[in-house]
Amino acid sequence: MTHTFYVYGSYGFAALVTVAVTLWTWADGRARRNELAALEASGIRRRSTRAKDGE
Repeated sequence: MTHTFYVYGSYGFAALVTVAVTLWTWADGRARRNELAALEASGIRRRSTRAKDGE
């Protein structure tokens, strides 16, 4: 194993992990937004949302 191979392998692995975590975060964010939209469509509202008059 040469020094160059080790360095490029390390950078490649770090890049792969960075891309994987980025994709995982993006996919999880989409899933949470879809869950939130489904809850709001079913009538469940966020506590931080101000209630309208009469609700």
